[in-house]
Amino acid sequence: MTALRSLGSLGDYYRVKLKTDLAIEMQYRGAMLIWLIGAVLEPLVFLAVWSAAAAAQGGAIDGLTSHDFAAYFIASLVVNQLTFSWVMWEFEHYIREGELAADLLRPIHPIHQDICENWAHKLLTMTVVIPAVILLSLVFEPAWHFEAWSLLAFLPALLFAFALRFLFDWTLALIAFWTTRTASANQLAQTVFLFFSGRLAPLSLFPPVLVTISFILPFRWMLAFPIELILGQLTPAQALWGMAIQLGWIAAILLLMRFVWRVAIRRFSAVGG
Repeated sequence: MTALRSLGSLGDYYRVKLKTDLAIEMQYRGAMLIWLIGAVLEPLVFLAVWSAAAAAQGGAIDGLTSHDFAAYFIASLVVNQLTFSWVMWEFEHYIREGELAADLLRPIHPIHQDICENWAHKLLTMTVVIPAVILLSLVFEPAWHFEAWSLLAFLPALLFAFALRFLFDWTLALIAFWTTRTASANQLAQTVFLFFSGRLAPLSLFPPVLVTISFILPFRWMLAFPIELILGQLTPAQALWGMAIQLGWIAAILLLMRFVWRVAIRRFSAVGG
């Protein structure tokens, strides 16, 4: 019964916090629009570069045409938008400005607050991203290869990708307890993510050694895997194996996060005292 009451309280918190965060997001429509322009321009730049490269190679690179690149980067726009987070850039501010101290007084882990803020932002921005995807599809004529089973499997894979990426970023953000500047570590992590997640290009175009490394690191499972799944590039067995890897990484990073959080809070309390 206690567990059920706890779940009910958490559900109530999410409902109220989402409503509040949606209202806050609506106050920053201009800033949100500027950010969305950048979010849409990035895959367009990558699409233009790889489409030009395909044209220079006679119409295709390793069997990928400009229409295949269009499908990949349009799907990348959607998946990246639904999985990204910004907490690693703001956590330093939370600690230095004392906001975290107030959050620790609440009977709920601070991560839930960040999840709600993230979801509220996504709910609003998707109202612009979806029309942008439709427009880009009309302009670039992507080669979609949808299959019923892969569309169904895409939903849990996308959810796992979000959980993995969010937990990774939240764990990385905890280094702010030990250093007053986290920008360098964050930038390094984002650079590695850019190359090994498939955000820069389909991973099949990379040298074999880098493809192998991408299977080992967690970044592929945050972005490229759901993209490949929705584009029908994987078999059912590969899809199940990929989701199992996602869950394995989620469990590992969650354990690491809980350990680092306990150590960090003790350090934070000692400094605050």
